[in-house]
Amino acid sequence: MRILIVEDEPDLLAGLAKALREEGYAVDSANDGEDGLYKAENYDYDAVVLDVMLPKLDGWEILARLRKIKKTPVLMLTARDQSRDRVRGLDTGADDYVVKPFDLPELFARLRALIRRTANKTTNLIEIGDVKIDTAARNVSLTDKPVELTAREYSLVEFLALHRGEVVTRTQLYEHLFDENDDTFSNLLDVHVSNVRKKLGAEFITTRRGHGYCIE
Repeated sequence: MRILIVEDEPDLLAGLAKALREEGYAVDSANDGEDGLYKAENYDYDAVVLDVMLPKLDGWEILARLRKIKKTPVLMLTARDQSRDRVRGLDTGADDYVVKPFDLPELFARLRALIRRTANKTTNLIEIGDVKIDTAARNVSLTDKPVELTAREYSLVEFLALHRGEVVTRTQLYEHLFDENDDTFSNLLDVHVSNVRKKLGAEFITTRRGHGYCIE
């Protein structure tokens, strides 16, 4: 899953990006409103963590412009703890709202909930035959036995599982699994698909020639 963080406090931006990467997310960042809006409009993110008080463009303006063209889940992040600010954020199109200082596990849980909701999932558990995927614990089991996946392998499985029955193109997978610092022209995706098949079964991920991949 790929997350965009738009935050102008350098320490908070760096710390949050590091924590999300440790959770297995691909992370892009922007430290002002103009850069944040450009990335949010031009790349496909699974969620955006958006600060309100930003240089160049504030969070309200970014959200209003983004909502004209995209439905990307947005989690507002702000130091303002007044009811009218929360109401304004939600009415402008924010999906959730967290006030600084915040608890990291809660922020992660809220992001997972936003991503699930976008995929029309109501629980953390996804079952596909003998495979169970727990999106809260971020683990996978096969016939009730835990399977060790790398962070990127898990993200691949989770993304395809949340889009079960859909053919997901290679471009979509690169856009959602790799961030702006990754080499998207390598064969990393093929390696990850191959490794997942070895661990969860050769038929778990189906290749649609010329189109992409699918979990039936």
